[in-house]
Amino acid sequence: MRACIQRVSRAAVTIEDVTVGRIGHGLAILLGVREGDTDESAAWLADKIAHLRIFDDEAGRFDRSLCDVGGAALVVPQFTLYGDARRGRRPSFSQAALPEQAEPLYEAFCQHLRQQGVPVETGRFGAHMLVEIHNDGPVTLWLDTDISRRGNPRA
Repeated sequence: MRACIQRVSRAAVTIEDVTVGRIGHGLAILLGVREGDTDESAAWLADKIAHLRIFDDEAGRFDRSLCDVGGAALVVPQFTLYGDARRGRRPSFSQAALPEQAEPLYEAFCQHLRQQGVPVETGRFGAHMLVEIHNDGPVTLWLDTDISRRGNPRA
């Protein structure tokens, strides 16, 4: 799984002029599911994100997590995170999981985040979405379960 996470002051997802998800202070999470990902990948990534210390403490240092600050998450499914544009001019999405595998893992990831105590809003799997992100900082990080787990699985 891949996640592009952005610390936000607010974020929203709109589909056909209807807002389907909206948060204030927290994280916007663009989530891609790769062929071969598992529920274990989803649980690990949700735990990592919920406890990642990227929010400021009183001294202005990154020392608080999403759980510490009581923030919410807006999770947007995005298979294009597995786009490979190294060859040619059109990206290949061959590493992205097929929808029948990806959607249940996307839902599992959201559920694992909720189990960490994080309020979760979502986009809609397979829909054309307009995503509004007010990046706070800006702070943007990229997490990948395949890369992250090679060394220490709790790194």
